[in-house]
Amino acid sequence: MQYARARSIDRLPAKIFCREGSQEAGGRRQEAGGRSQEGKIPLLSPHLRTPYPRLLTDEAPYLNNWKVVKLNLFKAEFSRPNMNPIDYLRISLIDRCNFRCQYCMPEDAELDYVLRQDLLTTEEIIALVREVFIPVGFRNFRLTGGEPLLHPGVVEIVRSIAALPETRDLSLTTNGYLLDNLAEKLYGAGLRRINISLDSLDPETFDRIVGRRGRWQRTWTGIQKAREVGFDPLKLNVVVIPGVNDAEVEDLAALTLDRDWHVRFIEFMPIGNAELFQERAWIPSEELRARIRSRWGLQEGSVRGNGPADVFRIPGARGTIGFISQMSECFCDRCNRLRLSADGWLRPCLLNETGQIDLKTALRQGVSTSELRRKVRELIENKADINFKLRDTGTDTGIYTRTMSSIGG
Repeated sequence: MQYARARSIDRLPAKIFCREGSQEAGGRRQEAGGRSQEGKIPLLSPHLRTPYPRLLTDEAPYLNNWKVVKLNLFKAEFSRPNMNPIDYLRISLIDRCNFRCQYCMPEDAELDYVLRQDLLTTEEIIALVREVFIPVGFRNFRLTGGEPLLHPGVVEIVRSIAALPETRDLSLTTNGYLLDNLAEKLYGAGLRRINISLDSLDPETFDRIVGRRGRWQRTWTGIQKAREVGFDPLKLNVVVIPGVNDAEVEDLAALTLDRDWHVRFIEFMPIGNAELFQERAWIPSEELRARIRSRWGLQEGSVRGNGPADVFRIPGARGTIGFISQMSECFCDRCNRLRLSADGWLRPCLLNETGQIDLKTALRQGVSTSELRRKVRELIENKADINFKLRDTGTDTGIYTRTMSSIGG
């Protein structure tokens, strides 16, 4: 059994920085976060080695309301934080994609694709779900990528997982470009929920974001096909990038007025493209909510799913609006998932290199499924400590260099 390098942390930080909507927090930014004696901006938490060195600077226009909070989870005398039951597995089928989105696979990134022989096979994915993950309590599964529809066995994988009596929920995240040809097959195989990335309604802006020309119309056609086939709920994911597509927030929210769709606005993260993140920063979900609220009003809503989105509805609208606020609102304590990468590494945390298990190598070396189940249970048991205490980016700089496509999102 192979494990990723882990680093223990002897120094437990007393403070981290979290955003707060009140104006009074803004005046305390420098006093609380401060600059070092050399005048350098500190990391969000040097002990966590997190990649947000500019979050407290005046150069980031959307980040001016902060307060310092004590995070007791990091104090040794406190017990492990309670987390949701871990029953949700995100499975990356492939690390390749037919788009080159700025926030996922930036043009200047050197993409080190996994060799075909190093990817989990269709049979291995199905076997791991059936013989390892379901027996230890997983009931909800999401297929991701890269672009999962590029995987030649995607329909077979859907059919096999959907047919398992223990499967409570199966969903898939896609860029939608191939949906016009595959939506009916996927639905027929048992898939009922789907998330589609749609970062702009403007074809030129869309092409700019996805790094390919002429992709908007076929993507929109795929969305319409998914609606026609009957996927419910049909979710649209929007990564909001300041100065690129943030002016379209209201237009995208308006899609829910007369459609039974769920539009989810996702805060831009620095994974895989730290330079763009530093250049553009990010817009807090609360600001987006305020813009939508000022135009139509907002009320609490609900939508079926397993994710961390806060859900609202425009009064009288058929659909709902969600906000995933991984930058401005801490929700690690609500995490209910593990991630299986396309090359077989099981990850406990999106932003953490600690504790990974190489299931593919173990499986191919003949390690018994009972032993694999034991290791997965052990990882689940340690997930809270890994999430809150043992952060490791895997680099000396503290910057996450993996692209989102290689992690599985």
